[in-house]
Amino acid sequence: MKKIYFAALLLFGTGLYAQTEKDSVTVIDELIINENRFSTPISKQNRNVYAIDKSVIEKLPARSLNEILQYANGVDLRQRGPFGSQADISIDGGSFEQTIVLINGAKIIDSQTAHNMLNLPIPAEIIERIEIIRGPAARIYGINSLTGAINIITKKPTDSGFLVNTYAGSNFEKDSEGSGDTFYGRGIQLGGVISKEKHQHSVFASHDKSNGYRYNTGFENNKLFYQGNVQLNSSNEILGSFGYIKNGFGANGFYASPGDRNSAEVVQTTFASVQSKHQLSDKWFLAPRVSYRYNFDDYRYFGNGNLSSGRSLHYTNSVAAEVNTTYKMNSGELGFGAEARNEDINSTSIGEHNRNNFGMYAEYRTRFFEKLNVNIGTYINYNSDYDWQVYPGLDVGYEVTDAFKIIGNVGTSQRIPSFTDLYLDQRPGNIGNPTLDSENAFQSELGFKYLKKNFTFNANYFYRTISNFIDWTRTVSSEPWQSQNFGDLVTNGINMRGTYSTNVSANAKLNFILGYTFLDSEFKNTPSDIYSKYLISSLKHQVTNTIDLQYKKFSILFATRFNERATGATYWVNDFRINQQLKKFTVFLDAQNIFNTAYFEAGSIPLPSRWFSAGVKFVSF
Repeated sequence: MKKIYFAALLLFGTGLYAQTEKDSVTVIDELIINENRFSTPISKQNRNVYAIDKSVIEKLPARSLNEILQYANGVDLRQRGPFGSQADISIDGGSFEQTIVLINGAKIIDSQTAHNMLNLPIPAEIIERIEIIRGPAARIYGINSLTGAINIITKKPTDSGFLVNTYAGSNFEKDSEGSGDTFYGRGIQLGGVISKEKHQHSVFASHDKSNGYRYNTGFENNKLFYQGNVQLNSSNEILGSFGYIKNGFGANGFYASPGDRNSAEVVQTTFASVQSKHQLSDKWFLAPRVSYRYNFDDYRYFGNGNLSSGRSLHYTNSVAAEVNTTYKMNSGELGFGAEARNEDINSTSIGEHNRNNFGMYAEYRTRFFEKLNVNIGTYINYNSDYDWQVYPGLDVGYEVTDAFKIIGNVGTSQRIPSFTDLYLDQRPGNIGNPTLDSENAFQSELGFKYLKKNFTFNANYFYRTISNFIDWTRTVSSEPWQSQNFGDLVTNGINMRGTYSTNVSANAKLNFILGYTFLDSEFKNTPSDIYSKYLISSLKHQVTNTIDLQYKKFSILFATRFNERATGATYWVNDFRINQQLKKFTVFLDAQNIFNTAYFEAGSIPLPSRWFSAGVKFVSF
């Protein structure tokens, strides 16, 4: 409890100081959170939502989406391979299968396994912001948003030009178990943008390569991303995007330690989406969307030297269509939507399977009087394996003052088991369970938010129950791990987040972001004397903090991540980045894990020691 009080004092202390300096800060435009049917200023949101915007992303010592998300409050990023090669993601104590990722509202669901969900070709330079939505979100985003959602919003370019970005880094240690070479990483990125009055186009390509940071952890990563925006007229717009990534890496200890010391994996993902926005009248808005995702996963237990045995090949496809509409009335807004999704897999260790999902949304937003606003809605879902289910939700907000708001919400959601959960057969290591029930979540939350000019602060308490929780378990070490409905997971949580900005001088600005999360999780209705594969390392305490100073074209950022898990080691990891802009050139120096902390995020896989990298970026748009 001392840690809770310490974090709270830090946040409230920041707030008291902020109020004495507020007149010296320039006010910026407020972020608009773009849900599938309603667009809402972040100060008016009745949910626990925050955004990592482009101004923060540009300063972070991060080049990939994975690395950016490790600084997000409440987000648990468990990396196996660093620098964007492989990671699992969860929110507020859930499992890595219970968080949904979206690109401009289009869902990324990996029906094989969520281990590959972050295998995305999105360059940091195209990201406008990342929206973190905490708590069950079926009413907004549908299935698999059991503990929250992460929506990546990309930029619409305003100027034409091109980008060249290159970097190199090392921990200056040698691969004493393998080649004897010094560990290194390097990469190059090229990008081009065309921005015209009625259409805008962005293309980015990158190549990253490393021989790792310990034996058999090297990777080679190639990405391609295109986005096009076309404005047909003032009321109609089309957005299309396409991405491809090929990611090959050494998988030493990733899934079956210690026998997989020489394992390797190649994951290829293709993603495409076309959506449009139509303002049909002053009251009626329509937004259809179609998307496609293909994923190829080639896991080689004995490594690249032996492909005749111990090899698993998985080919998955998902095709989705969605339409959302909003109608404004005098008394409020109505939102409706429908989605259809087909998923199939052809796998050497899972087999051939196909399933369909159909969902319908209905929402209503209104003000009962000036200060009280309410969002109420439901999601009705049909799955060809799990039939019909209904997931309602309610959000309420009361504006005590223009700056201070009390919020409360009740939400429900569902997670359909992956094909791996159901059908995997990798004896003697892991076997699936075709009799699994879907997971269901119920969460209630109460909190407040304070937003005024240069200072924001929000605090929330939530209580969540996940029934039919799926985990991989066994009773003795000689048995294979098998997926089971492990019981009910009950979580009490507190989360707080504060931001503060001040002008130190006419040319200098100082920014603070500090977040704290406490989770108390307990299993109920579970069998005794059973071992869990994933949940034993869920977070208990988390602190995320960034401090950055901007002086003219120079900036320096210091970032801290503190994690204490339910079992396992507690660790602090500290990073920094120095940026110097020289006209259209930017020179940067990153130092990650500067105090050389020994730590683990997934299983017993040690993550990199102190790592330095430097780079140069040229941007003409």
